[in-house]
Amino acid sequence: MTRPDDQTRQQPEAMMPAKTLLDETAQGVFTIAATPFLPDGALDIESLDSMVDFYEARGATGLTILGIMGEAGKLSAKESGIVIDRVTARASVPVVVGVSAPGLAGIKAMADTAMERGAAGVMVAPPATLRTDDQIIGYFQMVAEVLGKTPWVLQDFPLVTEVQMTPRVIRTIMDSCPTCVMLKHEDWPGLEKISTLRRQEAEGARRISILCGNGGMFLLEEMLRGADGAMTGFAYPEMMAEVVRLTKAEDEGRARDVFDAYLPLMRYESQPGLGLAIRKHILAKRGAIAHATVRRPGTVLSAATLEEIETLIARQEARLAALG
Repeated sequence: MTRPDDQTRQQPEAMMPAKTLLDETAQGVFTIAATPFLPDGALDIESLDSMVDFYEARGATGLTILGIMGEAGKLSAKESGIVIDRVTARASVPVVVGVSAPGLAGIKAMADTAMERGAAGVMVAPPATLRTDDQIIGYFQMVAEVLGKTPWVLQDFPLVTEVQMTPRVIRTIMDSCPTCVMLKHEDWPGLEKISTLRRQEAEGARRISILCGNGGMFLLEEMLRGADGAMTGFAYPEMMAEVVRLTKAEDEGRARDVFDAYLPLMRYESQPGLGLAIRKHILAKRGAIAHATVRRPGTVLSAATLEEIETLIARQEARLAALG
């Protein structure tokens, strides 16, 4: 396996927006992209380019922007448009844009902008006001109606949204909304949900793509349960790409070795409230972005935390060297 920082940054072959629309065959690693900022909190335009190059050089088969970990809620509408323009122009892989908003008009406006500028699809999370199964199903049926022909991703992240979606609810949404082509699976625990959805497909239900989140902490088990890949933002996307490749090649032993080598740092990066600052620090250290700035309100890492990160990285590099 290639060591993380031995890889040479590659320029994408095409500098035009992705034209391929998202569908149920999507697989691999759709990296949840950070949004880079300058030290004063302004949008770092140049780092958007270097970040796209970094992710693609390390195995990303797609990018997801303006998600929760992309600090979408801290951006103005103008800044969101700049991010969409820059990333879709730079990327040679499909780009999914998070368009979650309090109202359907906002979702439609952002989705229309994203698709006009070359996005492959959009992602929508449920608002926290939904309480019953019927409310959840009805809401996403309205989302599908306002999105029209735009392919979209159903984001299932109950630890943040506080909306619990059972496999039956997800299947009902998929069956009634053919433009919903992917589940962004981020339930925890959620492995049984993946198994149930794949069992439904084996019994004749429509196939959907399932990409998983939670910082990659359960990616190995998720792949073995039938997921198609990852849609998350660990600072070492090459790990996710390698684990996906190896599990698809049915090399479970090697996949476990690779996964285990990165697990301590993944665990550390997954700390609530600290994770984004840790991820951005590592991305800056690796040259993906120029600055580790988290836009205010955000967390500033202590000297003790920085020391712990360095220790984990050093031990990770030693484990990777031993793997060869």
